Amino acid sequence: MKIKDIVLREIFDSRGDSTIEAELTTSEGTFTASIPAGKSRGSREAKIVSFDQAVKNLQEIKGGLTETDFPSLERFDRRVIEIDGTGDKSNLGGNLTLALSVASARALARESNLEDWEYIKKEFFLKEKTGTRPLIFSNFINGGVHAQNNLSIQEYIVIAETSKSYSSTIRKLVDLYRDIGDTLRSTNWGSNVSVGDEGGFATSFADNFEPLTILGRGIKRQKMEKEFRLGMDAAASEFMKEGFYEIDGKKLKSKELTKMYKEYFSASPSLVSVEDPFAEDDTEGFKALRDEVGEDKLLVGDDLTVTSAELIEKSSKAGLINGVIIKPNQVGTITEACLAVRAAKEKGIKTIVSHRSGETEDNFIIHLAKACNADGVKIGAPQKERILKFNELIRLYD
Repeated sequence: MKIKDIVLREIFDSRGDSTIEAELTTSEGTFTASIPAGKSRGSREAKIVSFDQAVKNLQEIKGGLTETDFPSLERFDRRVIEIDGTGDKSNLGGNLTLALSVASARALARESNLEDWEYIKKEFFLKEKTGTRPLIFSNFINGGVHAQNNLSIQEYIVIAETSKSYSSTIRKLVDLYRDIGDTLRSTNWGSNVSVGDEGGFATSFADNFEPLTILGRGIKRQKMEKEFRLGMDAAASEFMKEGFYEIDGKKLKSKELTKMYKEYFSASPSLVSVEDPFAEDDTEGFKALRDEVGEDKLLVGDDLTVTSAELIEKSSKAGLINGVIIKPNQVGTITEACLAVRAAKEKGIKTIVSHRSGETEDNFIIHLAKACNADGVKIGAPQKERILKFNELIRLYD
């Protein structure tokens, strides 16, 4: 791949916030990638920069990228990592480096006459078996920093399993989403039911357990108990304040929060997964809950692991998690995200390739999920710009 030119454009994500789109030109054509910056970010994630700063940074490094022939994505990404020279992309910005990485992946795929997922698989996952139809993690109710309501827990998720047809499963997800919306509007919430940053309903509730009850009842009404289960993204770092977890008007220590999750699991048998149940540095909390629930439930690291191969290996060795979120944004290149997937698979950790808040229409994460044979793909609510990712699932798998 010989790059002729790179141009950045400022676009606006689903929240209306400024974000970055890179346009990379080679002899094969022009390839773009748009990168959501996200709202809830772990402290160990790759740093982001403003659009104006990204433009300045690109001008400083563009000469070194357009004068070199890159035979692979890893070679390109390694060059960008070398130029940045930091562990957290604080010089160039992880949103800039990822935009360049994804656009380059698309250019290299075109050169090889392959789909994006086929190229990524060939370069990073050649020995990985294919055929897994990933679970869909779809955000139905928003709380935390993603919504202006009284929920501390950030996401209430419907987990959809399909063995034959994504189009049929997604249709049922859309029907359930509408059913939940109608339920909220027809009860004491009234007609004014807003949505949060990821498309989930964002009204206030009696407490942080009630959304699970409402979603569980909706699943029963739709007679989807065999295909749909429930998950939560607690994003507990966001409601940890001065050593306490503040939830439902209470201040809980780690052991008390562990007890609360056990009560949630007991009261809602369809609840099978919780992401970031504790703050990113509360390893004792993760370990205690994992010891309590074993392999019966999926305990997923996100802020804890930030798509870092090193942190995934460390968390696995300590027995903290059995699932992990893979967000390329958190490390800043596709190469590093693929190394994180490899680390998780080597340790028997379930991989969930994820979008992030402030989503754009870019569907690259679906190609990454297919390339690495991911166990799950976390997309958001089945509506607006996120529906393009659902449609790409149908195209690639059905």
